[in-house]
Amino acid sequence: MSSHRQSKKRRYVTWAVAGAVVAAGAGFAAQSSMAATAWPAQKTYTGRAFDTCAAPSLAAMKAWHTGFYGAAAVYVGGKNRGCNQPNLTASWVKSVSAVGWKLIPLYVGAQPPCQTGSSPEKLTAATAASLGAHDAADAVAKASALGVKAGSPIYLDMEAYDVTNKACNDAVLTYVRSFTKTLRGKTYRAGIYGFTSSSAKAIATAADRTDLPGNLWYALWDKKNTTTADWPWGATQYTDHSRGHQYMVNSKETRNGYTITVDRDAWDAPVALVG
Repeated sequence: MSSHRQSKKRRYVTWAVAGAVVAAGAGFAAQSSMAATAWPAQKTYTGRAFDTCAAPSLAAMKAWHTGFYGAAAVYVGGKNRGCNQPNLTASWVKSVSAVGWKLIPLYVGAQPPCQTGSSPEKLTAATAASLGAHDAADAVAKASALGVKAGSPIYLDMEAYDVTNKACNDAVLTYVRSFTKTLRGKTYRAGIYGFTSSSAKAIATAADRTDLPGNLWYALWDKKNTTTADWPWGATQYTDHSRGHQYMVNSKETRNGYTITVDRDAWDAPVALVG
């Protein structure tokens, strides 16, 4: 995401090429056939969030808790995760949550076979299903070790690719479905991060909705803090607190003496259950 998994230059290249606790609702129903009573209640945050490559120090998180942001995304794992995470521990999760932060778990899984550039882990048509299941199990293990409990969402980071390449797109959808189904089997909610011109579009416009994530975090860098006014798909899609919007990237900001480069997000979707 922005400079997080790829360089800023490459992100803009791929962009150009790619052309409060509430009861679980529509997003939940889309990803689970289990009875709602079998699941912990969804914890929803509505407001402004940020994501950055490495989890900031506890001191920085305390300094940044000014009311401007209420949630922060954290990269819990994945072979394609771009930064080391020296601060991201179970103790850190517990401490920042006590401060009042809501957390958004993010996993950088296998990337599309037709994606430009190299990634440590790429899927293929032959490996998509098995990799999706493997990565989802790893995501749950990594999140659980941090104190992120069952019922929490895990958002799969799928970067830009050529969705007009049918074989590539089919493989990605197979991987995403397998990832989602495995999360569901472990009582974790599924979400996906992607671009409105490619990876998010592939999910939002797929004719077959079987085992697709119930929460969609879309990258559209229009600098609009909204999850509704610029929503590019059907008005009835991903309603009932199931949307996130990355609306600004690489914003260097200083709060109470701590400077961090972040991406800004408008959020109305599930966040982690911790404690």
